[in-house]
Amino acid sequence: MYTIIDGKKIASEIKREIADEVLKMRNEGKRVPHLAAILVGDNPSSQSYVASKVKDCEEVGFLSTLVKFGKDIPEKILLAKIHEFNANDDIDGFIVQLPLPEQISENKVIESINPSKDADGFHPVNLGKMVIGLPGFLPATPYGIMELIKRHNIATSGKYCVVIGRSNIVGRPVSILMSQKKIDATVTVVHSRTKNISSIIKEADIVISAIGIPGFLKAEMVKEGAVVIDVGTTRVVAPGTKSGFRLAGDVDFENVAPKCSFITPVPGGVGPMTRVSLLRNTLFAAGQRK
Repeated sequence: MYTIIDGKKIASEIKREIADEVLKMRNEGKRVPHLAAILVGDNPSSQSYVASKVKDCEEVGFLSTLVKFGKDIPEKILLAKIHEFNANDDIDGFIVQLPLPEQISENKVIESINPSKDADGFHPVNLGKMVIGLPGFLPATPYGIMELIKRHNIATSGKYCVVIGRSNIVGRPVSILMSQKKIDATVTVVHSRTKNISSIIKEADIVISAIGIPGFLKAEMVKEGAVVIDVGTTRVVAPGTKSGFRLAGDVDFENVAPKCSFITPVPGGVGPMTRVSLLRNTLFAAGQRK
């Protein structure tokens, strides 16, 4: 019988821990953490995510700021707002919600964020610190995945982990974190150009799928007793639902789950942990104040 990894429940536990830290800061006369966000355009998924982030801040006692721009905003205007946030000592951490419109360079935006305020953990400086094991801001989704594994006491030492997907946001960083000392997994990254991908995945003790293709991971690709972490969150049409769509993961959950020891659902698995990781990064930033 498989165990559901309940990201919503674990995120709630972590939020209570953060709220306790914030209350302690307040009682000591310290300024509470402040997390800001910049939202460009009208992408429904981005709007929903940022709205949830604002709610999370309220729950733990953070200050929160949200700045919205239309999808036609010139790049220089967005960069100017980022520099303004960088210089604002009242803001501990902030994010620029991705994806961005085509006239704006995502790399330029990420590199313009002060690494000490990089709540998403995407800046090259923070990624570099992660690679060599220095303290810093971890990419939010990989950070959340590692916490799910830790809090379920899932064995990783000497285990074979296959990461599906090689993005700089999830696939690459989580593969590095899984191979670090004290985690000690042996990691293979597979992607759209990998030959014999199914046979490689089937050898894995731990599968982390971040490829963004609904239902990609089938039961015949997973060995008995595997741990499966589904990072996929693709909006698919769902007639009859209030919104007209639903979130679909990378995993054919109904057929894969019976073969697993642990598995995350979509929604309610990795997603809540990504948001709570933003809070943890911001709390870390607040703790670095001089």
